[in-house]
Amino acid sequence: VPGAETVRGFSMYGDAFINVLFDDATDLYWARSRVQEYLGQVEGQMPDGVTVSLGPDATGVGWIYKYALVDRSGNHDLSQLRALQDWYLKFELQSVPGVSEVATVGGMVRQYQVVMDPDRLRAYGLSIDQVRRAIQAGNAETGGSILEMAEAEYMVRASGYVQSLDDLRLIPVGIDANGVPVMLENVADIRRGPAPRRGIAELDGEGEVTGGIVVMRDGENARETIRAVRSRLDELQAGLPEGVEIVETYDRSALIGRAIATLWEKLALEFAVVVLIIGLFLWHMRSSLVVLVSLPLGVLVAYIVMYFQGINANIMSLGGIAISIGVMVDAAIVLIENVHRRFEKDPPPPEKHWAAIEEATLEVGRPIFFSLLVVALSFLPVFALEAQEGRLFAPLAFTKTYAMAAAAGIAVTLVPVLMGYFIRGRIRPQAANPLSRGVNWVYRPIIRTVLRYPVWVLAGTAVLALSTLWPVDRMGSEFMPELDEGDLMYMPTTLPGISPDKARELLQQTDALIKQVPEVKRVFGKVGRADTATDPAPMTMIETFIMLKPRSEWRDGVTTQDIKDELDALVQFPGLTNAWVFPIQTRIDMLATGIRTDLGIGISGPDLQVIEEIGQQIEAVVNEIPGTQSALADRTASGRYLDIHVNRQEAARHGLNIDDVHEVVRYAIGGANVGETVEGLERFPINIRYPHDWRDSPEKLEQLPFVAPNGNELALGQVAHIGVSDGPAMIRTENTRPTGFVFVEIGDRSLGDYVAEARQRVSEEVELPAGYSLSWGGQYQYMERAMERLSVLIPIVLAIIVVLLMMTFNRLSDVFMVLLTVPLSLVGGFWLMWALGFDMSIAVAVGFIALGGLAVETGVIMLVYLNQAFRDWRESVGENMSRANLREAITEGALRRVRPITMTETTVFLGLLPIMIGTGTGAEVMQRIAAPMVGGVFSVWITALVVLPVVFYLVHSRNLRK
Repeated sequence: VPGAETVRGFSMYGDAFINVLFDDATDLYWARSRVQEYLGQVEGQMPDGVTVSLGPDATGVGWIYKYALVDRSGNHDLSQLRALQDWYLKFELQSVPGVSEVATVGGMVRQYQVVMDPDRLRAYGLSIDQVRRAIQAGNAETGGSILEMAEAEYMVRASGYVQSLDDLRLIPVGIDANGVPVMLENVADIRRGPAPRRGIAELDGEGEVTGGIVVMRDGENARETIRAVRSRLDELQAGLPEGVEIVETYDRSALIGRAIATLWEKLALEFAVVVLIIGLFLWHMRSSLVVLVSLPLGVLVAYIVMYFQGINANIMSLGGIAISIGVMVDAAIVLIENVHRRFEKDPPPPEKHWAAIEEATLEVGRPIFFSLLVVALSFLPVFALEAQEGRLFAPLAFTKTYAMAAAAGIAVTLVPVLMGYFIRGRIRPQAANPLSRGVNWVYRPIIRTVLRYPVWVLAGTAVLALSTLWPVDRMGSEFMPELDEGDLMYMPTTLPGISPDKARELLQQTDALIKQVPEVKRVFGKVGRADTATDPAPMTMIETFIMLKPRSEWRDGVTTQDIKDELDALVQFPGLTNAWVFPIQTRIDMLATGIRTDLGIGISGPDLQVIEEIGQQIEAVVNEIPGTQSALADRTASGRYLDIHVNRQEAARHGLNIDDVHEVVRYAIGGANVGETVEGLERFPINIRYPHDWRDSPEKLEQLPFVAPNGNELALGQVAHIGVSDGPAMIRTENTRPTGFVFVEIGDRSLGDYVAEARQRVSEEVELPAGYSLSWGGQYQYMERAMERLSVLIPIVLAIIVVLLMMTFNRLSDVFMVLLTVPLSLVGGFWLMWALGFDMSIAVAVGFIALGGLAVETGVIMLVYLNQAFRDWRESVGENMSRANLREAITEGALRRVRPITMTETTVFLGLLPIMIGTGTGAEVMQRIAAPMVGGVFSVWITALVVLPVVFYLVHSRNLRK
């Protein structure tokens, strides 16, 4: 299929699933139509009874809402609850805008069971096929076209659908020796019972329930869709029987609401900090109003563009605004500061007021515009990320870029106008402001000292820069930090072959234990799969969704990790390897990579038995590596089979072909549906089979009697050999190659370091036969791909930035000085990362990219002031300018810039501080993005105010006299 990157197959009892992963540029509905075309080509090659269909137009993370149907009265069994879900709630909810599918999980499908008595069939000389055809012939309706009577038109219809057990009982299946019709009830026990199931649902450890999973259509708004679903459920509750109620078991809108509320709170705090800092430094209320008006306007412009682009307000989009605010106000700060400096010395007369504003703006407007353009350009590598990491960070990159573009436009259009209206008359000098006076008092001796000893300053700077090698060497690497979603999922690993009854027992026991933890609100467990293509889970897979109470109701000092640890100690069962994960992230990983743990080692090759043996070798090696929490290899060939091999010679001697024998296996042993009842909107299957006590062992199966088409009475063992063997419980393929995985949970160790050691150990200790290969997947796969892409794109962007800087300064030495600020600005970021114990991740890389943009923007404006002061002094002293004059010029230019730089860096630091110390939803990711900037602010401050003036001095002092 064009655009397909990975084709992943799962084949298990009763179902097979194929996941086709396309590249990001592929339109979902185009892809669906292409896949449908290819399915049409192979559909005719499928065995009888196999149907092929596309899954819902949703993604793997479309599970946005879950609920359970619970009967508090005890008057409704699981089959009745299942019927309410399948034939009432499901169809109503699927009509809600934004809903792609409503999948049912658990409960029991009502089945009309025709349990044939082999002895009575033999007594009447009836075959299984005769019974099957009789039921199908006795369950039908037809039409008789149209009749005209008395000038009216009548449509003719003949009823005949089975609607009750009595209808089935009265179906004739043959004639006895006396010519008396033999009814179905004469040869079979007819009753209602549960259909075989591959999914079980349980609530709070109290017993089985029927559940529903609302799957959202791709591209829809989760919050709005959930709101509509909840509203419809409230309406539908009135139509449920007395005692039956709908219990919410998962609601993603709670996570979304918490995350957005957290970031809105931080944004509001940032706004307040910005206004406070500017007011304190400028000591001029009307000047503060310029920023107060321009900042929210810039944010508003960014959100308007987001709205029309279809970007929702989420953690990443709001985070883009959060890390931009400090840089957005820098342009306004520089412009206001420049006007203040001019008006302090020589306030213009009223008639020249606007001309003075224009002159002050033009003086710094061009470099400001280009510096903001550089900041926006610095995020191009983030735009170029692909797959999961691209989808994750694209909203942040878009909103930051829009915010910076809006800030650049407002800086050269609206801000000058606002300054013209708000800044008039004589401005109070800096010396009158105690804060500004204090900053100058501290900085003046520093700049004078460093200019006297430039070589020592550069040597110290080099040592400081090299010192970052120590924390960098000790930092690990990961794709992304875990996002605390506010809910948990228990997903233990079990060995294949567990029976449905044992799985149900384990599920109820584990759910009951989990519910004992005080912070747990509700526990909704699932064994096996829901009725949806988005859930290819085998019967050995347990998934328990754990709704936690609001944090305000938690015990003092308890964290999510504490809850995980407590649950892990509480839930201990032989054969279960615990895993406590977050629901959304786990589903993303499972659908994208087929792996539900931190790391998965894939083994691909032609033989499943060999794959299992290799997997067990790798499992043993990996379990010895420090940091391994658990490692378990797929038992790809550990399923158990009851094989029935037809003896063609014996079958032919009795006039039987292969299909005749298979019919006995299919209908008598396994039981198969031969039709369905029609009861209003509801449809229930009609199933025929032999009694269980005739087919519960290989020995009984050998004696299983049946009547051949020619009327002969035979036992199955006469025409087939029956035996037990081992085989695959599930067949998994990657791009058509059979594949098994070793699932690895990593404990207290970074992902990158762990994988590096694991790769080495496995390559040294595990020898692969010819035709077999290994692949390393999971979050490591994302991290490796993203880092590789960034390593190519960042140098390209730096080259573009060099071109822009050349357009700004027209001098290579100035470009070099500005670029020097970038590596030096990283020093504080790396040391803070180490101090906080953060690993290198894509979120951290985004933070460093933002820091680099801030460093360039600060360096550009600093260089503008230094060049301006240098030109002024050269004009005043002419060719006789000395190095002492140069030092004075640099000191003067640096002192002009110290207040706006301090304002900007303080604004960035204090603005991001609430994010750094925040604990709400999404804080884990935003802290990693903010940490490089918070730590790097100090590096940027020192670089701009100390290192850059020193380098400027060295560059320009070469041709000057002492």
